[in-house]
Amino acid sequence: MTLLEVRNLHVTYPGGVDAVRGVDLSLTAGQKVGMAGESGCGKSTLALALLRLLPPGTRVSGEILLNGEDILTMRWGRVRAVRWAGASIVFQGAMHSLNPVHRIGDQIAEPVLLHQGATAAQARKRTGELLEQAGLPASRATAYPHELSGGQRQRVMIAMALACAPQLIIADEPTTALDVMIQAQILNLLERLVTDQDLGLLMISHDLAVLADLCDRLVVMYAGRVIEEGPAREVYANALHPYAKALSASFPHIGDPTSRFAPRGLPGDPPDPTELPSGCAFHPRCAEALDTCTTDDQLLREAGRGRRAACVHVRELAADVPERAVDTGSTP
Repeated sequence: MTLLEVRNLHVTYPGGVDAVRGVDLSLTAGQKVGMAGESGCGKSTLALALLRLLPPGTRVSGEILLNGEDILTMRWGRVRAVRWAGASIVFQGAMHSLNPVHRIGDQIAEPVLLHQGATAAQARKRTGELLEQAGLPASRATAYPHELSGGQRQRVMIAMALACAPQLIIADEPTTALDVMIQAQILNLLERLVTDQDLGLLMISHDLAVLADLCDRLVVMYAGRVIEEGPAREVYANALHPYAKALSASFPHIGDPTSRFAPRGLPGDPPDPTELPSGCAFHPRCAEALDTCTTDDQLLREAGRGRRAACVHVRELAADVPERAVDTGSTP
C-alpha cells in the first residue's frame, strides 16, 4: 500500500523563487527512500512542504497524499494531528531544534500529552520507552540538551519523532556534523526502527554512499526537479544522468586507486532559482550537453528496471548499464 504519494508538487517562495518544480514521489510502508543533491536543489524545501511547515507567503500546488488524504487541503487542526501521528520530521542540527532551558524528557513528553491525551505518569513512562528505543537510558530524561553529546541529541530528536507512533519519518540530514562512528549508529538505528515498526522513511542527504547503503530507492534532485530515480545501489554505482554520475564520482570508493589519487568533482554551482537557464537546467555544467539541451527541457524518461532519468542520452546510457550494479564499497 502506498503510504506517501507526491504528485506534481511546486513550491515558490516570495519573490518568484521556484524551489521545487513538478516533483513526483511515492513511498510505501516499510520502504526507505533516499533523496540526494547539492545544497539549494530543493530537498529540504520538499521535506518542509510535506508537513506544511513552509513560511507564510509561500505558494504550494500539487498533491501530497498521506494514506490517500491530501495534506495541502486539510484543515489546520487536522494538519497538527497528522504532523505527529501520521508523519514526523527529524531536523538536522538537534541543538537548534531542542529547547535549551527544558529537560529533554519534558520535550519528548509534550506531544504525547497534547496529541494522545496521556496522563503525566503515562507520558513519563512513554518517554522512557522512547529513549530506550533510540538507544539512550530512560534516566537521561532529566538531562538538558547541553549535557548530551551530538549523537545523543540526535537520538533524542528521533525519540521525539516516534512519540506519537507515526507511519512516516522524514529525516533531513540527521547525521550532519556527527563523526563517522556515531553516524553509523544513527543510521543503523533508523534502519532498525523502520524494519521493526514497518515505518516509511524519507532520508535526505548529500551523501550518496550513505543513501545507497541505507535505502531501497534513491531520488536525485537538481534545480528543484527529480533528475534520476531508481534502486539505490544501482543509481549510486551506475548513474544515468550526468549530474548523478558526478555526485557519485565525488566520493572516493574504498580500494579504488583511481578515485583515491584522482578525485573528481563538478565545476560550478547550482543555478540561482530566480534565474534558471533555458532548456535543461544542468546544461551549463554538463560535459555531455547537446545543442538541444540548451533549448528543450528534459523530463524523466523510463530507463528500464525501475529506473528513470531526465537526460537526452537516457536511452543510450541505459543500454550501457550492466545487469548487476557493483558494490558501493562504502561503510556509513
